[in-house]
Amino acid sequence: MPPLVFLDATQVLDLVARGECAAVDLIRAHLDHIGAVNPRLNAFVDLRAEGALADARAQDEAAARGVPRGPLGGLPVTIKSAIEVAGLRCETGSPARAGIVSERDAVVVARLRAAGAIVLGTTNVAEMLMAYETDNPLHGRTANPWADDRTPGGSSGGEAAAIAAGCSAGGIGSDGGGSVRVPAHFSGICALKPTPGRIPSTGHQPPCLGPFALIGVVGPMARTVGDLTAMFRVIAGDDGVDPTGAPVPIGSIESLSLDGLRIGFFESDDRAPVTAETRSAVRAAAAAAAAAGCRVEPIAVAGLDRARELWGVFFADMGRLLLSETLQGAEAELPILKEYARAHPAAPPTIADFIHAWLDRDVLRADVLHQMETHRVLICPVASVPAFRHGEREWTIDGRTVRYLDAMSYTQWFNILGNPAAVVPAGRSPEGLPIGVQIVGRPYEEELVLAVAAAVERGCTERTARIALPLPR
Repeated sequence: MPPLVFLDATQVLDLVARGECAAVDLIRAHLDHIGAVNPRLNAFVDLRAEGALADARAQDEAAARGVPRGPLGGLPVTIKSAIEVAGLRCETGSPARAGIVSERDAVVVARLRAAGAIVLGTTNVAEMLMAYETDNPLHGRTANPWADDRTPGGSSGGEAAAIAAGCSAGGIGSDGGGSVRVPAHFSGICALKPTPGRIPSTGHQPPCLGPFALIGVVGPMARTVGDLTAMFRVIAGDDGVDPTGAPVPIGSIESLSLDGLRIGFFESDDRAPVTAETRSAVRAAAAAAAAAGCRVEPIAVAGLDRARELWGVFFADMGRLLLSETLQGAEAELPILKEYARAHPAAPPTIADFIHAWLDRDVLRADVLHQMETHRVLICPVASVPAFRHGEREWTIDGRTVRYLDAMSYTQWFNILGNPAAVVPAGRSPEGLPIGVQIVGRPYEEELVLAVAAAVERGCTERTARIALPLPR
């Protein structure tokens, strides 16, 4: 059996529920492991060691009196430090927010606690969540557990690194342009970007309001699809506050039949080619879905290039405008905004331009959903490359230069379109780095996305390798 800290969350929950492992022993094991590996990873912003142990003792004592632990009883979790956890810093890696401490739990954190999960601490992020790597002036750079010279991605990179390295059994990140999916892909774990409103974003900083309510979400991250599913069941559901919230009941996942389900897949986008190993991973995922009974067919989805352009307007142009009020010029050096400005040197859009972009987005979304009436699920890459070296901004693939934002456009599409999407490992690079694939569904069909992701996970086991310990230096 793997070390306790590398067991699946569902395995851990079973051990605790059967009384074979006390919650306090589980938490202590994770805290000891964090002490051993975090100096190298730098994944954590705040650690609530005494608080977590106290929570575990109280839960063990209550369980001894016959009080149910809850569906996530004893589970050690971490939270991205852009999501409020009472008493812990919520600085989003920015000097403009330095020292801000949350007064209350975000809705998803409160739901995790109510289900018995125990929060170990909060994890590092990209500055103002504006990069596909995790580095900021307050807490520095986070390393990828697979290789010190590589990033675990961003902006939820600290969360991905902590989970991949066994520092927690799962956690919560956020995603406005790939920020749970790219780190999952880079770090060899799983993640779910839900439909906006399916999981409340209430308590995320900056708030998912206005244009960001259409593209920004919070979602679970874990080492297996089964673990994602267990967390999704706990945190999903309208809270009556999230502006995109919808009262969609949680459906069955395990009982869903995939027989005959039509799935479309594509290996690459003309604008941003992908590595050969990424193509291979997509083909392996498609084969795994076919083995599970799906009808898997190549597909070309029309409109994705326009989706990439519209994401730039909503995320980068609007982000630059809104952050300028707080950062007063410093926003120009944030990696995503800097790269976007280099590619788009023209003046920011006017209000009229933005309104027309919003109208275009709605028309395009309807068109893509119409295309997905025949293929309810898509399988495609997460990014052009596996985990890149710290500070890299372009790569050569098939003799072509692929730039930073274009390489990540595979995730950006589905933020602007509002589709749910999961990431599951499906391959390895020649250097041994993990490669994930993206499973995309129609809005509010997270259950189907997770069912297909589970089939891909089962079929790709031989092509992937779970990290056992952070690799030697």
